[in-house]
Amino acid sequence: MSATLHRLDAGPAPSLDPMLRLVAHDMNAVNSVILGRMQSDVPLIPELAGHLIAGGGKRMRPMLTLACAKLLDYPGTRHHKLAAAVEFIHTATLLHDDVVDGSDLRRGRRTANIIWGNPASVLVGDFLFSRSFELMVEDGSLRVLRILSNASAVIAEGEVNQLTAQRQVETSEERYLSIIHAKTAALFAAACRIAAVVAERPEAEELALDAYGRNLGIAFQLVDDAIDYSSDEATMGKGVGDDFRDGKVTLPVILAYARGSTADRAFWRDAMMGHKSSDADLVHATQLLRTTGALDDTLAQARHYGQRATDALGGFPASAAKSALTEAVAFAVARAY
Repeated sequence: MSATLHRLDAGPAPSLDPMLRLVAHDMNAVNSVILGRMQSDVPLIPELAGHLIAGGGKRMRPMLTLACAKLLDYPGTRHHKLAAAVEFIHTATLLHDDVVDGSDLRRGRRTANIIWGNPASVLVGDFLFSRSFELMVEDGSLRVLRILSNASAVIAEGEVNQLTAQRQVETSEERYLSIIHAKTAALFAAACRIAAVVAERPEAEELALDAYGRNLGIAFQLVDDAIDYSSDEATMGKGVGDDFRDGKVTLPVILAYARGSTADRAFWRDAMMGHKSSDADLVHATQLLRTTGALDDTLAQARHYGQRATDALGGFPASAAKSALTEAVAFAVARAY
C-alpha cells in the first residue's frame, strides 16, 4: 500500500460519532418509521428488506437530513418521515444495483439477490421506492416532493449511464464525474436540502446545504473508487476488487489508462473486457494505479470536493451540528488512510 493511503498524522481519526450522538434521538424515530413502513402482508417483503436495512450500514444519508435540521434549529418532526424516505430510496437503489452488478456481498453479508433471487430483489426495491413516495406525499410539501423525486430520477439516469460506460476503458473523466454526480451525489444533496425546506429557510440556505451534500457525495464516491483497489473486505463491506472484476471504469482506471504505456493500455483494455480478472491481475492493476499516481490523484480530487463541502457550510454559525457535519466530511475522506 502506498504511503499516501496511510494516515500521516498521529491525531485521532475523524469519526461519525459526533453526528451519531447529535441525531441519536431523532434516529430512533426514523428507525421506527422505517420498521413500520417496510411491513407488508406479503412476508417476503419485510424479510428481504429487513436483511439489507439491518445489515449494518451507517445510515449516513438520513443522518445528514437530521443533522442539517439540527444545524437550522428546526424544532418539528417532519424530517423523521423524510429521512426514512431518503433511506428507502437508497436501499431500493442498493437492491437494484446488486442485481445489475451480480454482487454476492454487501457490507460483508450475502446480498439479497443471492439469497432470494433477482426477481424478488428488484420487486422489493420497487416496493421501497413506492413507500418512499408515500412518505413524501404524506409530508404534503410539493417542494420536498420535487427535490426527492428529481433525485430519484437522476440516480436512475446515473446508473444507466454507468451501465453503458461499463467496460468502456476510454470513458472520459468528465463523463465519469457526471455519473457519480448522478448516482451518488444527487441523493446526498437532496437529503441535506430538504432540511432547509421543512425548516422554511431562505433559498440561499437550501442551496448551501445542497452544495454541502453534493460535494460530500462526490468525495465519498471517489474514496470508494480508490479503496476498491487498496483496502480489504472488512473496510469495503464488499469483495476487494469488485469494480475491477466487474469492468467498472472508475476514476483511478481512467487516469492510469491515460498515463500508461502501450502495454499498460493493452492490459487495461483486456482487464475491463473481463479477459484479465485473476488475483494476480488485480495486484498488477493496483501496481499500475500507484506507479501512475492514479490513486493519489483520485484521493486528491476527493479532498478537493471535501473542502468544497466544508466551505459550503461557511455561512452557518458555529454549533455542534456544524462541527459534526464538518467532521463527517473529514471521515468520508479519511476512510482511505
